[in-house]
Amino acid sequence: MSQSSHIGSDFSCVDILTVLYFKILKLNIKNSKEENRDRFILSKGHAASALYATLARRGFFSEDILKTYCQNGSALAGHTIKDCVPGVEVSTGSLGHGLPIGIGMALSAKKDKKNRRIFVLISDGECDEGSNWEAALFAGHHKLENLVAIIDYNKIQSFGMTNKVLNLEPLKQKWESFGWQVKEADGHNFKELEKTLLGLPFKKNYPSIIIAHTKKGAGVSFMENELSWHYKSPTQEQYDIAIKELDNYAKRIY
Repeated sequence: MSQSSHIGSDFSCVDILTVLYFKILKLNIKNSKEENRDRFILSKGHAASALYATLARRGFFSEDILKTYCQNGSALAGHTIKDCVPGVEVSTGSLGHGLPIGIGMALSAKKDKKNRRIFVLISDGECDEGSNWEAALFAGHHKLENLVAIIDYNKIQSFGMTNKVLNLEPLKQKWESFGWQVKEADGHNFKELEKTLLGLPFKKNYPSIIIAHTKKGAGVSFMENELSWHYKSPTQEQYDIAIKELDNYAKRIY
């Protein structure tokens, strides 16, 4: 194990990534740079290992490379780096940048009349960033219906609960007031996520956003909804317990 942090953040969003990469995104795993592919940006770049695992399982690169995660000289850094492996579109981790970058991509595609969509996964704590709200205004103003944002709303950010650090509510109404079409979904329910995403765009000439209600550390009893697992790494004993629990969790949700 690399003993790196952010495992709770990975489990918070990996079900969303699974639905996106196996059911929704228009991609070519043999040519990850195909011009008319959909683009996905993991703005919460600290959940990089969840994205790497999803890309590897989807067939973008060998799963053997995952064993090198966060090791010296590895392509798989603790935060995503553009083109480190096929399928990683943008370097992220400095929060508040993914949505503005995605908006630039969406505007470019719209002006060039290209039939591709831009998906951006952002964290709830990231919604504290003013750059996101400036971007949100811009997207609504320019009617970027090819833009899709997903909020991983686990309600825990790096130093506390979101409603204690900086309350985001009423979150749905905020995005609506910025000119977005908003839907909410269970971020760990595959069928609900797929059904919601298949309805894109939610309304013509509007950017779409899904508020995905999730749990930090989902699937592992001692990690779920625990702030400490934003940073902690499991011991060998905890790892063994987690693997068994995740196997049962996967059987329940697939």
